[in-house]
Amino acid sequence: MADPGKFGYQHLEIYRRAHDLAVRVHKMTLGLPAFETYEEGSQVRRSSKSVSALIVEGYALRKYRDEFLHYLHRALASADETKEHLRYLQDTGSVRVVGECSGFASECERLSASIGRFIVGVERDHSRPFYLRAGPNSAGPSGRAENRESRIENRPRSSGD
Repeated sequence: MADPGKFGYQHLEIYRRAHDLAVRVHKMTLGLPAFETYEEGSQVRRSSKSVSALIVEGYALRKYRDEFLHYLHRALASADETKEHLRYLQDTGSVRVVGECSGFASECERLSASIGRFIVGVERDHSRPFYLRAGPNSAGPSGRAENRESRIENRPRSSGD
């Protein structure tokens, strides 16, 4: 059986980083004071989890360039929303470990930058997914057979992604 992470959204670095961050934010919120667990804690959990969920949903619709971009922009907005909720927790003194929220906020900032670069790449290099191409050996714009996935998904990854 093929490795499920090799193809599909799980191979996207932005997805893996967003998912990991949401899991760690979720765990952090469990240590908040009781009143914050259901107030700001609930908000930051939802916004952080929506980043990776929107990437997954957009990836499923990637055959439609504009729809894919719509979901990526929503993921970017959710990452920025998460950063704001973390700032509230930090500024109100609700977190027990000083600087914990600012560390997560810095990670959100880096994730937002990566999502932004990914959006630019999709805008520039979007191609139809493999399963929608005319035939098994169909040629792309370069005159040679395309990769299994779109060009943006198979481009060499930079160290900043």
